[in-house]
Amino acid sequence: MNFFRKSDEKLQAEAIEELRQKVDSAKLPADIQRVANDEIEMLSKMSSSLAEYTIGLNYIDYLIGLPWNKKTEDNLDLERAEKVLNERHYGLSEIKERIVEHLAVKILATRRKPRILVVDDEKIVVKNLDHVLKKEGYAVTTADSGTEALKKLEESDFDVVITDLRMEGTTGIDILEKAKHKYPDTQVIMITGYASVDSAIDAIKKGAYHYIAKPFKLDDVCDTVKKALEKKFSARTTKGYVLCFAGPPGTGKTSLGRAIADALGRKFARISLGGIKDEAEIRGHRRTYAGAMPGRIIEEISRVESANPVIMLDELDKIGHDFKGDPASALLEVLDPEQNRQFTDHYVDVPFDLSSVMFIVTANIADNIQDALRDRMEVIEFSGYTEDEKTKIALKYLVPKQIYEKGLTEYPPEFTTDAVLKIIREYTREAGIRNLERQIAAVNRKIASDFVHHREGRVIKVTPDMVEKYLGPGRYFFEVADEKNRVGVATGLVWTEVGGAIIFVEAAKMKGKGELILTGSLGNIMRESAQAALSYLRSNASSLNIDENFFESRDIHVHVPAGAIPKDGPSAGTTIAISLMSLLTGRPAKRDVAVSGEITLSGRVLPVGGVKEKLLAARRAGVKSVILPLKNRVDIDVLSHDVKKDMDIRMVDRLEEMIDLVLVKERV
Repeated sequence: MNFFRKSDEKLQAEAIEELRQKVDSAKLPADIQRVANDEIEMLSKMSSSLAEYTIGLNYIDYLIGLPWNKKTEDNLDLERAEKVLNERHYGLSEIKERIVEHLAVKILATRRKPRILVVDDEKIVVKNLDHVLKKEGYAVTTADSGTEALKKLEESDFDVVITDLRMEGTTGIDILEKAKHKYPDTQVIMITGYASVDSAIDAIKKGAYHYIAKPFKLDDVCDTVKKALEKKFSARTTKGYVLCFAGPPGTGKTSLGRAIADALGRKFARISLGGIKDEAEIRGHRRTYAGAMPGRIIEEISRVESANPVIMLDELDKIGHDFKGDPASALLEVLDPEQNRQFTDHYVDVPFDLSSVMFIVTANIADNIQDALRDRMEVIEFSGYTEDEKTKIALKYLVPKQIYEKGLTEYPPEFTTDAVLKIIREYTREAGIRNLERQIAAVNRKIASDFVHHREGRVIKVTPDMVEKYLGPGRYFFEVADEKNRVGVATGLVWTEVGGAIIFVEAAKMKGKGELILTGSLGNIMRESAQAALSYLRSNASSLNIDENFFESRDIHVHVPAGAIPKDGPSAGTTIAISLMSLLTGRPAKRDVAVSGEITLSGRVLPVGGVKEKLLAARRAGVKSVILPLKNRVDIDVLSHDVKKDMDIRMVDRLEEMIDLVLVKERV
């Protein structure tokens, strides 16, 4: 019995020693190595039969495996980055420009010589330091007195200041206080021939980076300067940034994230946040039971074996929360450049530096993201694609991809531009290109099936007629252009999480007691818009040629079709007002004129969002003219010609200006 016990103890001692060697050879940061050694010391006093022993072993293995000091070097070739982004995605110029700007900033920061100020009243010291530091590639400025140094600090900033402690008049402590007050991240190195413990402690307390006694070796000064610069530049990286790609599904948000990682030469990790309700998914579990595990952030960093990957947090606006915590709030520390340098996962239980990680967040609607979280991001809007853009994307990317995936590379079908346009107009109704790719895939599957059945291959030219043969009759049509003008029915434009869309607001009147009936799954904002529109018409009835008593013995019913779909937002205010105006004046509303805007009780038309998406939706529906708030002029001016061409866009400031543009002159 004793033999087996001694044998187990020997094996445990060998395992502990092997673990110590692994920790020593892992080159962990000093504080992390201390934690690992403390954990090993605890395990050495514990029986290997206990569950805590296994938990401790797994924990140390995980600590060793984390990439504490492993980083991929960014590829700072602007031309290559632009080429990668353009090869993967058509359009999206604003996003590509943002990535190129990021690279350009890094290139300039890399090329900039660190600036060093050397201050000493001994000219030989200044001369020697100036010579050796310039030899190291630094930009050196010298000062022969403390007074001169203060003037130079007023004129410009320096990365490192090397100053003598005792000088006539202005001392090194004065320079230290001035430098730290004006430039807090400047590293100050004190040198003196009157070194003492008290003076060193005083200097360090006031923010000095290091304290060197004379006489000193020039190599020691160079090493200290190098470490001081590393500290300053690593501290600067904490002020990173987080990009948020917001836009409809199928516009390339997720795939662009991978392309950005490739352009930068970084590792890529994607974390889907849709439906996550447990805070531990972000922060990890406490290491108190056998099933404990790290959070997804640290887990992905461990998997890619890099401390500076591109991490994509997908579908942030779909995140949930319940009694298990609020994952969105847990992300505040992860995405805050001022905090994530010391991110502490519950399982790892020691700070891990996330400041060099590039986070890319995706969402359909950025407004659905928690305000405090959205404030930490740079939001870049992904709008829908125009027909022209969809056609080019289909012919350049989607068709070749589907031909390859469906095994048709030997006899690749030739898709004509007209065939692709037919698919876009009659078989899809979307802001992105996801359904377009599905329909192209369906055509290629039919062709592949024909090849297999007839056992012969030949190049097929896909025409509009062939599209109808393979996909059947078209599912969509221009619902606006094909309808007639009607009294009480107005065409509006709204912005949804899947892009822009048109809505029809219908109004009807009947005998009653002056009630306003609202149906169509309307949210609170749309209900308030309807109340505001009705109040405006009642208060201005005489000037609008409406019977002032129209509401006394009548009920008015406002309905927005597709009642099963919840609807909300301020964009429909003017549409509701126009439908009521049409109903009460008997003047039909023009079906091919769409309006969007928020209305006030005084009749002012306020600006709305999603202008580009709404214009694209209007084009898809066959709308010829769009009326928008005057304050949205800036949104119209920045749109490309493809979005605005063949579209009559009018801008109004008040509802009265809109009435004659939308309603026909004759009463029915």
